[in-house]
Amino acid sequence: MKTYFKIILSLFCLTLIVQGCSRKKDTFINRNFHALGTKYNILYNGNIALERGIEGVNNEFTENFWELLPVERMVINEEIFLPGQNKNEDFERAEEKAIKAVQLHGMNINGKEKNPQIDEAYLLLGKARYYDQRFVPALAAFNNILNKYPTSDKINQVKIWREKSSMRLDNDLGAIKKLKRLLEEEDLEDQDLADATSTLAQAYINTKSKDSALTQLGIAAENTKIKREKARYHYIRGQLYNEFGKKDSANLEFDQIIDMHRQIPRSFYINAHLEKINNFEELDENSEEFIEYLTDLELDRENRPFLDKIYYRIAEFHKANAADSLSEIYYNLSLTKSKSDKYLTALNYETLGDMYFDRNNYKVAGAYYDSTMTAMVANTKPFRLIKKKRENLDDVIYYEGIAQVNDSILNIVSLSKEDQLAVYTQLTERLKAEAIATQEQEEAAKRREGNALSGNNTNPIGSNASNRNAAAETSNFYFYNSSTVAYGKNEFIKLWGNRELQDNWRLSDKKAGIDNTAIENEVVNITEDKKYDPETYLASLPTKQSDIDSIAKERNFAYYQLGIIYKEKFKELILAKNKLETLLQNNPEDRLVLPSKYNLFRIYEAIGLDRKAEEMKNNIIQNHSDSRYAEILLNPQSELAKDENSPEVIYTNLYRKYTNQEYAEVIASADAQIKKFEGDPLVAKFEILKASAKGRLYGFEAYKDAVNYVALNYANSEEGKKAQQIIENALPALAKKDFIANENAKNFNVIFQFSKDSVEDIAAFIKLLEEEVAKIEYFDLTVSKDVYDENTIFVVVHGLKSFQGASGFAQLLQSNHIDKNGRPVEPKITKDYIAISSPNYAIVQRHKNLNAYLKLQ
Repeated sequence: MKTYFKIILSLFCLTLIVQGCSRKKDTFINRNFHALGTKYNILYNGNIALERGIEGVNNEFTENFWELLPVERMVINEEIFLPGQNKNEDFERAEEKAIKAVQLHGMNINGKEKNPQIDEAYLLLGKARYYDQRFVPALAAFNNILNKYPTSDKINQVKIWREKSSMRLDNDLGAIKKLKRLLEEEDLEDQDLADATSTLAQAYINTKSKDSALTQLGIAAENTKIKREKARYHYIRGQLYNEFGKKDSANLEFDQIIDMHRQIPRSFYINAHLEKINNFEELDENSEEFIEYLTDLELDRENRPFLDKIYYRIAEFHKANAADSLSEIYYNLSLTKSKSDKYLTALNYETLGDMYFDRNNYKVAGAYYDSTMTAMVANTKPFRLIKKKRENLDDVIYYEGIAQVNDSILNIVSLSKEDQLAVYTQLTERLKAEAIATQEQEEAAKRREGNALSGNNTNPIGSNASNRNAAAETSNFYFYNSSTVAYGKNEFIKLWGNRELQDNWRLSDKKAGIDNTAIENEVVNITEDKKYDPETYLASLPTKQSDIDSIAKERNFAYYQLGIIYKEKFKELILAKNKLETLLQNNPEDRLVLPSKYNLFRIYEAIGLDRKAEEMKNNIIQNHSDSRYAEILLNPQSELAKDENSPEVIYTNLYRKYTNQEYAEVIASADAQIKKFEGDPLVAKFEILKASAKGRLYGFEAYKDAVNYVALNYANSEEGKKAQQIIENALPALAKKDFIANENAKNFNVIFQFSKDSVEDIAAFIKLLEEEVAKIEYFDLTVSKDVYDENTIFVVVHGLKSFQGASGFAQLLQSNHIDKNGRPVEPKITKDYIAISSPNYAIVQRHKNLNAYLKLQ
């Protein structure tokens, strides 16, 4: 009977399941069967996958508290994915679950969905696509809910998510309009209101309406129940208030975060403290309170992961109080603690670099700037600014090195022989003492190392020590521990040396005999080393007046360059003033005097030294009345760029002549301008232009020598660096002078030679040749006039496609013609020609080896 009953019950249940599986019948059983399966199976697993994916996204996101935080914690990946590709397996699984819910449990009967869980399936689908950063498909999923399920209890959430997707697609204005309408039409509460207003706030921030964002973030912070979101909204409000200069209002927001303490991520808590500290206006009476506040943050064990920022803020405090040594210590401490915050690392390095720059320690400053760039994103604007600053520093390091060395030499040379000997004697004695001390330290270190080894191998408490191992491991008694005994021996020897076991051992004459042979030998070697002989240095000093003058000239030019660099590139006007004033006191060459005075006049004007500026102006006008600088001072309305005598205009005119192939005139004029404007930054431009003209006129070797000269003598200018690049990259290829076979070329020319003096003949020939070339319709031929050397001009036809074609074309020009009346006409062009491929023509022009080419034909 029981068996029969079980069978009946099983069949009944099976019938219910089969009946309930149908998605085409609108019955109570069917609806609830599919709704329960959707909610507690498919959507449950899908939402778990979604939450897991969101957690992964949050873990990947690193808050950048140095900038305005985004309202939503999410990293936007710029990587492009093909259709069907997903970025995250969890979001892919959530999407699959949502699609499965729609496909297997959707009950669309007569155009109406009967399963109340399908709208949530589409919401899950849209969220999964949104977090997977496929915003267009996400928008489609949300719009599908709005179109098909307008009465859904999730409709407000869907509208918010739709506008979040629109914002990700840069439709901020549309999102603002629709979210404002949602807030006006619907009575949103709690989390829905927080989500709507926070999303609207982000749209306002995106459209630069940050004042409107403040109000919306306040509403969001008040209504959200999620603590980390509340902290985020308050923090963004604090950042916005700081942007508006309202520090008191900002501090109230940060206090709201601090009051939440352990209820929120520690990063928000610490950065709220630090933002309050940044807003602190220090007064004499509360500086101690401020230091105490910073110290409490530093000593709190929970703050250890954030010590990099805390140390940085302490460093900033000490720097503001002119305690540079303390601030440097804390900047370095911040660097040791900074692991992942690249921005802070770059900030620390840059600040330290600036500090050393201000101390004129340019090599160390350059090293810090190098480290700064390693912590920055390449090719960004901040990176390029630091890179430019670092490159400019190369010039400073170079010229400061010259100035310091040459100043030192000149100072020594100016002394009497007795004073020179005294200086070098003092120097060598100090070097010798340092060398001996170093050697003694090395010997002492070796002895301590040997004693430590012997101490470790010697049983300090006799033969019975093996029976006391247990006591040695557990006891604090000094002599039970072999390591402490060995350490004690080393310290004793370091302090007292080797002493015999006897009374009055402390007396100096009781010191045990030590084998000082090694040290004595080293002292002998040091004494014999020429490095410690004053005469070595005296012999290296220049004695000829011409050599001393050359050193002074080089030093003065370095001072001039430093003055210009500090003024133009770094805007360090005080440093520039000091360098140029020192230069004028050192009897510089005439070429440096006037530009130094003019630059000093501009510096005096800029820093408010009006009396000195007026004196310098009068000095220039009275003593250099015929100069362009005097003309500028007498007529300030004239623009230097329009002055026909300015180096800029002269260079422009000279470059125009270069393009017209007036190479000899360019070389001669460039030499004159280099002498005239020596000391001006444009001189390097004249040099590189002259090098190019020499190459065109005299060939590769002349060009090579000229470029080398620019690279060596203007190494720190842009032209000098460009010349160095030419030497390394271009010259090896240009040096090749072997001609190529005609079959390997694609373009050919025909050359006609003329003497340079045959100006009228050349003009007439070119006119005639152009007329003949115009008759050739099956080739795109052109005619040019090219300088070959000082005495030769080439008239060249370009555009022929084979060597035979070039020769044939030239022969055609020289052959007899028959006119329309059938009468023979003598050729107008009878001049000898040379057929040559374009690559070989380039080699001929580059190396001036036409004769070598003709011998091969």
